Amino acid sequence: MPGVTSGRVLVTGANGYVAVWVLKYLLERSFIVRGTVRSESKGTYLKELFKEHGDRLEISIVPDITQTEAFDTAAQDVDAILHIASPVILDADDPNDVIVPAVLGTSSILGSALKHRATVKRVVITSSVAAIANPLAPGEAPRMLNEEDWNQVSVKEVEAKGRAAPSMHKYRASKVLAERTAWEFWEREKRKLSQELGEELGWDLVVLNPPFVYGPFIHEAPTLQALGGTARQWYDHVVEGDLSGDALLKEGFDWVDVRDVAHAEVLSLITPAAGGERLIIRGGSYVWQKFINAARRFSDKIPPGDVKAYDPAKICQANSYTSEKGQRILGIRYRTLEETTKDTIEDFQARGWVQ
Repeated sequence: MPGVTSGRVLVTGANGYVAVWVLKYLLERSFIVRGTVRSESKGTYLKELFKEHGDRLEISIVPDITQTEAFDTAAQDVDAILHIASPVILDADDPNDVIVPAVLGTSSILGSALKHRATVKRVVITSSVAAIANPLAPGEAPRMLNEEDWNQVSVKEVEAKGRAAPSMHKYRASKVLAERTAWEFWEREKRKLSQELGEELGWDLVVLNPPFVYGPFIHEAPTLQALGGTARQWYDHVVEGDLSGDALLKEGFDWVDVRDVAHAEVLSLITPAAGGERLIIRGGSYVWQKFINAARRFSDKIPPGDVKAYDPAKICQANSYTSEKGQRILGIRYRTLEETTKDTIEDFQARGWVQ
C-alpha cells in the first residue's frame, strides 16, 4: 500500500521517551498529530513544548489503554496510527502486570483501527528485540538473529513458573505475546473481510523491533530524580559509574539511539515498501565500558570504569541482531555510539547533571 505522507497521525503514549521525538519529527513534516496521554497534566507539557506548531498538535486523554474501546475516539479521522504505548516493567512480580496491558493495549488499538478502516491506511506497532531474543543453551555459540526469528523461551518460562519466572522473561513474554497478537489480528481481519464481505481491510501493518534505547531526551523530566527508564539507566551506569566486573566489561547487548527509533517510526509511515514488514531497528553493540570510554572524551568528570581490564575479545553477547532489512527498506542511517554519547553528555551538561 502507499505510504502516508500527509494528514493526521495518532501517536499513543505520546509523552514517552521515544514518542516525544516522534511528535517532533512528525510536526516538522507538517503532519497533524494527535497524541494520547493518560491525564490532562501530561498533555500540558507537550502543548508547551510544541507550541510553535499550534493546533497541529492535538491531545487525547486515554486513561486506560486496556479497555476494549479505549482508542475509539482518539482514532477517529486519522490516516495512520503509531502505537508506542506499552508498559516497560522489568521487575514485575505477577507476570500479568506486564503481559495483560501489553496484549490488551495492542488489541484495543487494532480494534479501533478496524472500526476506522475507512480512513486509516497504516498502523505501526513498536515491539522490541525482546520478542526475537533467545537465550543460549549451555555450550551454544552466540548467534545473529533476524526478523524471521522469534523468542521461543520466555512465554514457556512464564507459563511454567508464573511469578517465579525471571523478571526479564516476564517482560520478554509480554513483547512476544503483544506482537503475535498484532500479526494474528491483521491476518485474521484481512482474511475475514475478504471472505465474508469481499472487501479489503484498508490498512497495512508494520512492526518495529528495537533493542535497548539510549540518547538525549525531550520528554518531561524536570529533575534527575524524575528521569526513568533506559535514559536513567545510561546516566547511572556511565555518569555515576555504578557497575563493575562482568556487567561493566563483558556482558554485551545491542542498542539504538532514541532519535533513530523515532526516525524509523516516521520512515515506516511514509515508505510504501514498509507495509507488512517486521523490521529490526539497531544501531550497534556495546558493553558499558565502551560507552564510558566514549563519554570521557566529552567530560573529565566521568568515572573511568576499569580501562585496564577492558578487553573487547572477552565480550560475551548471546544474541545480536542484523538491521540490514530495515536499512534497505527504510534507507535509514544510524548514529554511532560516539555520536549518541556526545549528544547525551551535552544534554546532561546543559541540565547541570554533568560537569
